[in-house]
Amino acid sequence: MKEKIQKLIPAYAVVPLLTCLAVNFLVYAGIAPIADGWKHYDLTTAFDRAVPVVPEFVIIYLGCYLFWGVNYILIASLGKEHCYRFVTADIMSRLICCFFFLVLPTTNVRPVIAGDGVWENILQFVYSMDDPTRLFPSIHCLVSWFCYIGIRGQKRVPKWYRAFSCVFALMVCASTQFTKQHYIVDVFSGIMIAELTYYIGFHTNCYRLLEHLFERIYKRGK
Repeated sequence: MKEKIQKLIPAYAVVPLLTCLAVNFLVYAGIAPIADGWKHYDLTTAFDRAVPVVPEFVIIYLGCYLFWGVNYILIASLGKEHCYRFVTADIMSRLICCFFFLVLPTTNVRPVIAGDGVWENILQFVYSMDDPTRLFPSIHCLVSWFCYIGIRGQKRVPKWYRAFSCVFALMVCASTQFTKQHYIVDVFSGIMIAELTYYIGFHTNCYRLLEHLFERIYKRGK
């Protein structure tokens, strides 16, 4: 069993991936009790008001969690250095999100969902579980774009899957609009932050600090 898991997730990648998960949770969930009582800004534009609600897109909005898990594991398996650089970029992106969640708290007015179909009920459930705060930038769009750029240009990953990842990431971005979970500025800011931090992670040596930490933990666990 252990060998099968290690085949799927290299041992060196376990702690880095868990760190990504922990930082994401701390940023998103940890900001809520701090900033939810503060003044929030509505960045809705004319474009946002023109986009209709399409409840069926909730399946993409929720299905992306599986996409994230698969691609983050795939990206981490592309080699130690690639993994450490990617995780560094990922953590930097969440720190930037944390900054905006604190200095520019955002909210939106969700529409009344008409109908009592399966998709309408699922979307209503999403609304009930997820407060309309911490919207700018969109972590949904940011993480989905990371799932694509982390394998972009990687010839070890089949070309069809790289193309699929790009298309699915764009579909996730679209889902945030058609479910009215985010505004359009959230989408572009999420993608821009992903591209910026990815560039820093892969074109500087800032990943070395985390590499040193992860290597120490990895060697101790051997």
